[in-house]
Amino acid sequence: MIRYNRMKGRPTLWLPGTDHAGIATQLVVERMLATEGVKRADLGRDEFTKRVWEWKQKYGGTITNQIKRLGASCDWTREHFTLDEQLSRAVVEAFIRLHEKGLIYQGSYMVNWSPNLQTAVSDLEVEYSEEPGSLYYIKYRVAGGSKSDFLTIATTRPETLFGDTAIAVNPQDERYAKYIGKQAIVPLTFGRHVPIISDKYVDKDFGTGVLKISPGHDHNDYLLARKLGLPILNVMNKDGTLNEVAGLYAGLDRFEARKKLWSDLEETGLAVKKETHTSRVPRSQRGGEIIEPLVSKQWFVTMEPLAERALEAVSNGELNIMPERFEKIYKHWLSNIKDWCISRQLWWGHRIPVWYVSGKDCEEEYIVARNYREALTKAQEKYGKNVEIYQDPDVLDTWFSSSLWPFSTLGWPDESAEDFKRFYPTSVLETGHDILFFWVARMVMMGIEFTGTVPFSNVYLHGLIRDSQGRKMSKSLGNVVDPLDTIAEYGTDALRFTLALGTAGQDLNLSTERLSSNKAFTNKLWNAGKFILRNLPRQDDTPAWEALRAHKFDNIESVLKLPLPECWVVSKLHVLVDEVTASYEKFFFGDVGREIYDFFWSDFADWYIEASKARLYHSGDHSVASVSQAALLYIFENILKLLHPFMPFVTEELWQALPSRGEALIVSAWPLTSLPRNIDSIKKFENLQALTRAIRNVRAEYAVEPAKLISASIVANPDVIQYISGEIDVLALLSRLDLGNVNFVESPPGDANQSVHIVAGEGLEAYLPLSDMVDISAEVQRLSKRLVKLQAEYDGLIARLSSPSFVEKAPEDIVRGVREKAAEAEEKLTLTRNRHDFLKSKVLIAN
Repeated sequence: MIRYNRMKGRPTLWLPGTDHAGIATQLVVERMLATEGVKRADLGRDEFTKRVWEWKQKYGGTITNQIKRLGASCDWTREHFTLDEQLSRAVVEAFIRLHEKGLIYQGSYMVNWSPNLQTAVSDLEVEYSEEPGSLYYIKYRVAGGSKSDFLTIATTRPETLFGDTAIAVNPQDERYAKYIGKQAIVPLTFGRHVPIISDKYVDKDFGTGVLKISPGHDHNDYLLARKLGLPILNVMNKDGTLNEVAGLYAGLDRFEARKKLWSDLEETGLAVKKETHTSRVPRSQRGGEIIEPLVSKQWFVTMEPLAERALEAVSNGELNIMPERFEKIYKHWLSNIKDWCISRQLWWGHRIPVWYVSGKDCEEEYIVARNYREALTKAQEKYGKNVEIYQDPDVLDTWFSSSLWPFSTLGWPDESAEDFKRFYPTSVLETGHDILFFWVARMVMMGIEFTGTVPFSNVYLHGLIRDSQGRKMSKSLGNVVDPLDTIAEYGTDALRFTLALGTAGQDLNLSTERLSSNKAFTNKLWNAGKFILRNLPRQDDTPAWEALRAHKFDNIESVLKLPLPECWVVSKLHVLVDEVTASYEKFFFGDVGREIYDFFWSDFADWYIEASKARLYHSGDHSVASVSQAALLYIFENILKLLHPFMPFVTEELWQALPSRGEALIVSAWPLTSLPRNIDSIKKFENLQALTRAIRNVRAEYAVEPAKLISASIVANPDVIQYISGEIDVLALLSRLDLGNVNFVESPPGDANQSVHIVAGEGLEAYLPLSDMVDISAEVQRLSKRLVKLQAEYDGLIARLSSPSFVEKAPEDIVRGVREKAAEAEEKLTLTRNRHDFLKSKVLIAN
């Protein structure tokens, strides 16, 4: 996108940078410290942060170096990091403005808690996987009832029963109607009672139809408890151990407690049964551990009003998402959005710009300020000179700072900054489809909120790169591909071309076959460049260069005067430029790559370069050679321009090797569109190609040695004969014909019966004398022997298929394989017999 738009002369900026990856980076550094026997708490916040900065200086440039090696055309003088001073200023400003509008608030709510990381994570950072586990059936006795009065509850997490605050049944469930309004005794809690209530939320057909409500440890229970006004009881510490509410189980890890609890329930007769059960387990996207729903005091952003405006941007056409199918996903998420928990219990990241007053209630008395000095001034004005304040220990979610990227990197909140005025709003965001919500939607919301403008007009979502088997790359599978290793083996251009041929939004399997194929394409391009350079006039041959430059290809009169091969290839190029430019504008990059690939390899390299050799090596006429040299140079430099955004290194190297190149390809002008083309010449040359292919096929069929020249009679009407005969040198060179024995006639020749007859197209035929290509008698004998062998193979396969014992008893895939072999053998037999009979008839005629 960048290279193409720059060549089109548009103001172009790709501003590079990285975010600080709060959770991931802290996790990596903590693991590194663990190998030294050091814990984060041992170091203290300042020292730990210092160690993270040291790690960042050492390893943080890995991604940047990979991007540079991949040829990303960024303005590296503008590179940013989300913890830069400028971006940090923007983060604080954004927090303060949202808080002033009442869109940021603090409260105790249900969050996704990561016990190992010791922080809340957002809904988007939780991945669910189907995993085998157990379903535990437990008796809850009804208070005041007989021994037979109990409710059986099925749960996958029995350790949360210490946090039960009610038992719920469906009001229409007759089995439990008599218990509604009574009390149930929570097992192993020394007789703690909870109410038995009714609510239509309970599915009477699921499990036992009885629901334990643990509002402190389940998202759905939490919402139900808030609706019904039930108390919320937390039984878990932040490290995943049970707290004092769990009584004798306090201090046990949640999974250890589960085992002990079930054992104790079995001993007391309250365990009904345990059965295997597959459930959706929430795991941290970062650490991989099981997430625990916990009620915790956090900072939140009210998302609904922000989401409304982001939805409008797509509906009214201000924002275009590609591929279009992701619009539906974007709209669905924003229409059902939850408030965003933006606080993280980490030490690496942007500290929340909130200060508390010592001795005051944190939830009631806090100060939002840009820095400590401003916070202290505010606190002194309200509480007196001797007031003591301390900053909130939490940091902001990494995505909070990343959501400001399109404008914070350009100078915001200083809207008079030159970059902000010149480049904001931007044109295109290109990113992976997997962060449509994490990043794209949040940038849209924040861009509209803080600048009043959608931050980009187009969102292009690429697929993810997977391994050759279609699996997601992961260290555990050992299938991670380092782009630098791939570059070392296949070259940057081949890797770029392979990736860019992917379809928008669709994942791409990175196979060695694709890379090898595109490495061969790079080599073909290089070799074509060497051929052209080798066949251009010497730099000091001024007359030759003047003759070459006299050939023009940008007006219809000049194009129409060109010989057929040159007129064809120039016309095809001009069609290609229009198609490729249109595809670039529509973001159809896969189409661009395939269109250029097909033209270069199939038309230019396989046909025109080969045809040009008739002019360059066999004509002996400098003026004829000159037009071919001019066409080769013109076509090739335009191919380099079209291909440069995909393959910048090889194209730049070849471009600068061409004579008289005053500027680099990267800043050269894009080819002009709507240039002249002669469609008639394209049809005529396609006839010549069809004839050449047909002759080549016959030569291959009769195994004619490549060096052997053969005779031919070309039969056509006078118009076709005129343009085909005009390129007899090209036809003879490409088809390996004997130039002195090529005849152009309007009716079949006298030796037609002793020739192979081919039809190349409507009104264009050829007769190739058999005696030129093969010893007919010897070939008939060879084919007779081959027929005997093929017949025996075929008969054997048919015999097996005719045997009921084989067809009925053999495995289906074996029988299918034999049938396929029989069909293939029959086809070979028919082809060989036809050829044998044809040649035999020619021997008889000759006799």
